[in-house]
Amino acid sequence: MLNEVRKEVFKRFAQTLLYLPHFVSWVVAVGIFYVLFTTEGGIVNEFIARLGMEKIPFLLSEDWFRTMIISQSIWKEAGWGTIIFLAALSGVDLQLYEAARIDGAGRWRQLWHITLPSIRSTIVILFILRLGSFLDTGFEQIFLMLNSLNREVGEVFDTYVYMKGLTQAQYSYSAAVGMFKSLVGLVLVVGANWLAKKCGEEGVY
Repeated sequence: MLNEVRKEVFKRFAQTLLYLPHFVSWVVAVGIFYVLFTTEGGIVNEFIARLGMEKIPFLLSEDWFRTMIISQSIWKEAGWGTIIFLAALSGVDLQLYEAARIDGAGRWRQLWHITLPSIRSTIVILFILRLGSFLDTGFEQIFLMLNSLNREVGEVFDTYVYMKGLTQAQYSYSAAVGMFKSLVGLVLVVGANWLAKKCGEEGVY
């Protein structure tokens, strides 16, 4: 969408807004969400209360935990992906777009038949690399969002290893759990790379 924006001032402003959260630490990011969504004094809940509705315990509810985690991840990391994809889009031959316009192709046709096929290899490589960290949900983010009321749905491998290894001194068990996580990531990367080659892409290796 940013690549299709024609006004350079708005495009750069939007890019800056997208990039900034990536350079903010998870402590600050979670702190912002606490200010917005906490039950006592949170901006969102105060607005809900002014509308005459009951406050929602976003940070304490098991039902809202996954939504909050996914929202934080998208808000914080979308800018990094944008940088990579915009760099890939800058390498697309502009003559292809000119030829498509001459043939009567609209913006959506150009997107579907030129833009996406041109960056397909970048999409595949990033997909493979992301699969490698599929189970790496980020210790800091989850640890900061966990509490006694949402731990049942919020516990992940990283926080589990921390609890068992560091707080309970079960070093052998926690090392085994960490090794299992690494092996699953390896299998996912190898499998995705094999599938990419079967589909005609180069893959990572």
